[in-house]
Amino acid sequence: MRIEELKRSQRKKDRFLVKLEDGSILRVTEEELLRFGLRPGLELDVEDLEALRASAGVSGAKAQAASIIGSRALSKRELTRRLVKKGSEEADAKAAADWLEDIGAVDDAAYAASLARHYGGRGYGPARVREELRRRGVDRSLWDQALEELPEAAETLDRLIQKKCGGDLADPREKKRVSQALMRRGFDWSDVRAAMGRYTEVLEDD
Repeated sequence: MRIEELKRSQRKKDRFLVKLEDGSILRVTEEELLRFGLRPGLELDVEDLEALRASAGVSGAKAQAASIIGSRALSKRELTRRLVKKGSEEADAKAAADWLEDIGAVDDAAYAASLARHYGGRGYGPARVREELRRRGVDRSLWDQALEELPEAAETLDRLIQKKCGGDLADPREKKRVSQALMRRGFDWSDVRAAMGRYTEVLEDD
């Protein structure tokens, strides 16, 4: 396959456009330009062309991955999925995500802890945080460590009950409404029941 044209990309300064005789265009880095000795008129055999395509795929995915992760934190799996959705081959996307993990730009443990702090601060319990970690592709092996970032369930529940309770918890309908709302936020029934008991005791003391 012959290279028909080679020029610098106008959109991305660190990329070069390699137009092949079949009309396809490869976007390559300067490093690839030098490593493969690319120039107009160069004939690439099948092996070199495949190697160049593979290298360009990985370098393109890396550049896109760095751009994505620079704007917001993501888990490694989220980043991989996003790259594939944007057109990268899955193998290239995984290689780019691995590269960012190796240099510390992607850190699933830190990301999981940050999510736990965020949702815990908004008054959500362990079950809701676990579901969020699952949805965002965080490996299960990191969940327990992340959940340690949550505030004490009793403290959060006491605050939420004060906020949500609009009536007497002796009323079964009010008790059911409040308990269901708290369980939807990801708290265990045992913790919810204990917190409601504390609230009732305070009312009785008053």
